[in-house]
Amino acid sequence: MSIVAGCDVGSLTSKAVIMRNNKIIGSFILKSKPRPEDSADAAINGALEAAGLSIGDIACCVGTGYGREKMAFADAAVSEISCHGKGARWLLPSARTVIDIGGQDCKAMKLDPDGHVERFAANDKCASGTGRFLEVMAKVLGLDISELGPLSGKSKSPITLASTCTVWAQADVIKYLNSGESIENIGAGINIAMAKRVAILANSVKPENDVFMTGGVAKNRGVVSTLEKLLGVRIKKARKADPQMAGAIGAAIMAHETISSKESWTKGMEFN
Repeated sequence: MSIVAGCDVGSLTSKAVIMRNNKIIGSFILKSKPRPEDSADAAINGALEAAGLSIGDIACCVGTGYGREKMAFADAAVSEISCHGKGARWLLPSARTVIDIGGQDCKAMKLDPDGHVERFAANDKCASGTGRFLEVMAKVLGLDISELGPLSGKSKSPITLASTCTVWAQADVIKYLNSGESIENIGAGINIAMAKRVAILANSVKPENDVFMTGGVAKNRGVVSTLEKLLGVRIKKARKADPQMAGAIGAAIMAHETISSKESWTKGMEFN
C-alpha cells in the first residue's frame, strides 16, 4: 500500500499527517509562521520525522487550507471544505453534519450518506465565531487559548458580552477585568458568545445527527457544551485522532484516492 500525506496550513496552526493502509503513521502540528510556505515545510518535515520517512517515500501529497497553493512538495491543492468533510468521516464514520472552526473562518457542512458535502455555509468576513476571536480574548485575559475551555466549568455567573464583534468584545472583557470580575466568569462568557455565533451558522444548514466538530475549538469543552444546548444535539467526540488534524487527514485520504484512481486507469489501459 502506498504511503500518502496531507498538509493543512491554516492561519493559526499548520498540520501534516502521513498515512499508510488508512492509518496515521506520523503527524505534526505547529503554530503557523508568517510565511505559509515555511509553515508547510515545517509541518510536513515534522510528520515525516515522526514516521521515520523522507519526502521521497511519499507517493502523493495533497495540500489544503489557506496556504495550500504555497506547498512546493504537494502534488495537488484541494479546498478545506472537501478535506474536512473527508477527514470528519474518517474520524467519525457516522458524521452527517460537520462544524469546523478554523483560525480565520467557521464552516458548517451537511454530508450525504456517501460522505460528500451536499450543503455548506461559511463565515469568513468577521473574526467572531473563529479561533482568532478566542485567541484575542485569551490574550486579553493573559491566558493560553487552551486554558479558556476549562473556565466554563468553574464559572458560577458567566458574563454577557454586548457584542460578538471582536473589537467591541475585547473592550467589554477589559471593562469586566477592571471591575474585578473573575477570570472564570469572563472566560465562560467568552465561550458562550462564541457558541452562539457558531450556532447561527450551524442552524443554517439544518444539522442532522451525528454532529461532529473539527478544528482546535473542538477541544474547548466550554464552547462545545454550550453549542450542544443551543443546537439541541450531542456533538460526538473523535476517538481515532485529534479533531484539529481533520483537514490534513482528509487531504491524505484524497491523496490515496488520487493514487487509486490512477492505478485503476492504468490497469484498464493494460487490459484494453
